[in-house]
Amino acid sequence: MAIQLDHLILAVNDRKKSVEFYTGILGLKYEGDREPFSIVRVTPDFTLQLAQWGTKGGEHLAFAMSRADFDEVFRRVIDAKIEYGDAFDAVGNMRGPSDETTVSINSAGGGARGPGKNLYFFDPSRHLIEIRHYE
Repeated sequence: MAIQLDHLILAVNDRKKSVEFYTGILGLKYEGDREPFSIVRVTPDFTLQLAQWGTKGGEHLAFAMSRADFDEVFRRVIDAKIEYGDAFDAVGNMRGPSDETTVSINSAGGGARGPGKNLYFFDPSRHLIEIRHYE
């Protein structure tokens, strides 16, 4: 078996708001609480464990998805009036998604599978969320 990421403990300020965000905006599945965590399933083999330990934010979580899922999440971001941007350092410019096929000064050059299209916004605890899809 290859090494893979199994779970990530993410410090949040409000577990309920965070669960609502990750399920309502990103479309992930809430699997209940195992104190002190709220468990959110990302893939069959990976979970986020949300812990209400307080944070100033600053973590970066990048989620790859199909084009259809990307479009649906983007629509929910717009409907929820969440500020977004076309680069990690430009959340709030309300531009995007960006196209990494031509690497710009704001792009790190792509994700785990290379360049794609992406969009950035913050979760309720000010963690930087990136959604992306690959052509």
